Amino acid sequence: MQALRGRARPPAADGLPVPPAQLRVRVAGTADVGWFLQGGRLGADGVRDALARHGVRIDELDALLDFGCGCGRVTRNWAHLDGPAVAGSDHDEAAVHWCRRNLPFARFEVNDLGPPLAFADERFELVYALSVFTHLTEELQLAWMDELRRVLQPGGFLLLSVHGVSYRERLSGRERERFDAGRVVVRWEDVAGTNLCSAFHPAEYVRGVLARGFEFVEHAPEGAKGNPRQDLVLLRRPR
Repeated sequence: MQALRGRARPPAADGLPVPPAQLRVRVAGTADVGWFLQGGRLGADGVRDALARHGVRIDELDALLDFGCGCGRVTRNWAHLDGPAVAGSDHDEAAVHWCRRNLPFARFEVNDLGPPLAFADERFELVYALSVFTHLTEELQLAWMDELRRVLQPGGFLLLSVHGVSYRERLSGRERERFDAGRVVVRWEDVAGTNLCSAFHPAEYVRGVLARGFEFVEHAPEGAKGNPRQDLVLLRRPR
């Protein structure tokens, strides 16, 4: 694991340490501390609000998982949550080690680019993955959907963000044809798991392919707070 250098920053307003610039860039696309913290708060608010629309309070859950937690941009917002056990998992070893040292209220694990996770079957009532499936190949996306269903309790929720129709304008002519035909578009597959790899999900694909094995609950265009213009998708594991 490469050592992270840089001057230590004072704690943020929430009393928690701020990750070094190298880690902030990996998860937020910028080293800007203000956006890192604001985006994380918005992401947490989006998770809360999505559950609340369906009559669920996040503080009443048993356990939740931030899949693709990075250096805790969203996870840190659960520090004072009274109720659920909090966990995070990511394939970025440096980010996970930073979380372990600085966010002791949660359990953090390293995962490979593909499954499995280091958690037992039916461990969580909620798994969320913000701007994660946006950077994976189709094969990896489908494999992770199966794995996330494994660690969800029956009736548990899976919340995703995806690049939906608002990103269509960024696609080439051939890519738009594929997107309009209801097929996922993935760029730079050879660097899956990085921000260079980008996946674009038409609504038909989300409902008809990605959500297989789940109950479809909600698809909110541009509804992923903290991840501007990404769609929010809420699914549920059948009971």
